[in-house]
Amino acid sequence: MLKTYTWPRYATRRAPEIDQADVRRVPLVVVGAGPVGLSAAIDAALRGLPVVLLDDDDTVSVGSRGVCYAKRTLEIFDRLGLGQRVVDKGITWNVGRTFHGDQEVFAFDLLPEAGHRRPGMVNLQQYHLEQYLVERALELPAIDLRWKHKVARVTPGEAFATVEVETADGPYRLECDWLIVADGARSPIRRALGLDIEGKVFQDRFLIADVVLDGEPFPADRTERRFWFDPPFHPGQSALMHREADNVWRIDFQLGWDADPEAEKQPERVTPRIRQLLDSQGFASMGFELEWVSVYTFQCRRMANFRHGRLLFVGDAAHQVSPFGARGANSGVQDTDNLLWKLQLVVAGQAPASLLDSYDAERSFAADENLLNSTRATDFMTPKSRAAKLLRDAVLSLAEELPMGRALVNSGRLSVPALLTQSPLNTPDGETFEGWMLPGAPLDDAPVRAGGEPGWLLPHAGQGFVLMLFGAPDPAYQGAIDALANGPVPVRALVVMPAGEPGPAGLTWLEDAEGLVAKRFDARSGTAYLVRPDQHVAARWRRFDAAAVRAALARATGQESQA
Repeated sequence: MLKTYTWPRYATRRAPEIDQADVRRVPLVVVGAGPVGLSAAIDAALRGLPVVLLDDDDTVSVGSRGVCYAKRTLEIFDRLGLGQRVVDKGITWNVGRTFHGDQEVFAFDLLPEAGHRRPGMVNLQQYHLEQYLVERALELPAIDLRWKHKVARVTPGEAFATVEVETADGPYRLECDWLIVADGARSPIRRALGLDIEGKVFQDRFLIADVVLDGEPFPADRTERRFWFDPPFHPGQSALMHREADNVWRIDFQLGWDADPEAEKQPERVTPRIRQLLDSQGFASMGFELEWVSVYTFQCRRMANFRHGRLLFVGDAAHQVSPFGARGANSGVQDTDNLLWKLQLVVAGQAPASLLDSYDAERSFAADENLLNSTRATDFMTPKSRAAKLLRDAVLSLAEELPMGRALVNSGRLSVPALLTQSPLNTPDGETFEGWMLPGAPLDDAPVRAGGEPGWLLPHAGQGFVLMLFGAPDPAYQGAIDALANGPVPVRALVVMPAGEPGPAGLTWLEDAEGLVAKRFDARSGTAYLVRPDQHVAARWRRFDAAAVRAALARATGQESQA
């Protein structure tokens, strides 16, 4: 098969612990150098946490695997220092189109409004993303990245966890204050510890192929995802097609439960299917070569708890979904975004260890939301009874004629961030606000100007707690604002001014370049927002009140009883 990518081989090295009699104690170990484990390690390093990252391989993922990275994930990658590289290499798209036979029945736009830095979705083969993450990790001295270091055993403890590692040079042990488990869906650590994972395995198989085309099937300015129910080139089943980097196209075919996975992966079975798809779309003259083929069975399941003492499970190790909806890697990266700021505060003694229970609460909620939507999508695409198929086909027929029917079509509605509205870290609203920037929501981006230069809001939100103040605050508040900035958990003030108005001296301020920040936050002069380090809203008020901010900060850091 053709290869558009050359897999790197990363150098292995002898662990110093092999030659030491005493067992070394480290603050943090991360197991698994996939997208989620690498994101966790980078975030930790940027927050000043030294981390040992262990992986049993010495290269990035074989096959493209994960493809779609959502707007929220791209914003997290911006903070980690590789967002632009992902966008530059990947394929940007916002529009998805769904067909029943040859008839289009449903379409969605992931980003129907202007004024956002990042698109709704970028397609990029997982090996590219992992390579960029590895290269970013190697830039950070706080990360000790160890290839071909296989975790053989983990022993949890009250004060620390012990990790036993096997290498070609010999075994060694590490003790760690905290262990982040990112070792994938099969998670050897989870299995060895006998931890539960429950859910649904779907009785169906899908062929997933990466194909290099020698032409452009869709206009370059109309990059989109296409999904077919019962297409003429694959009757009675479903199919999916969208573009990746380097003119590689991801094509999925539903096969049915009785399909032989090994037989279906053979080029002599795959090639005719692709040929029929291209011919049916008017591309009979277009040639192609296979790059990667696999057959998958999908599952939707999760652990009952993501925190087990000093062990913190993230990504596929904690929860698995079908790929329809691009919820796997995106939710895993958002796990780390939620976890690492909390771990930083706990390690620094600025928050109690119980704050980590909120990681479990918030990301379990997000996982349940993903599982619900992923299950619904997969059930719609793969009905398991005659009655379910009749209902599905009736919905599709209705969608061809009526907008009401189109809203019922589910071909894998795509990843959106969870609104953590029920989080114990939120301070409920005491006043009326419009819009969706409610406590628990991730910040919307918007264009701003800083020092006269155009930019975007989110990069200015930073990595710590931020107090967004709309309009110049009363000078009488300066002492209270300074006290918050110099408190045990610092809160940095960020003033948002209407376009053309000068900002206050002595405070960081931005111009609301197009008025979209105020609009999206339903803000008027005096409005204040407390923003968490993961850029989720913690609290909001119509006027600044230092005591209220301190109380909300205590709640957001798990110290409400001490406020």
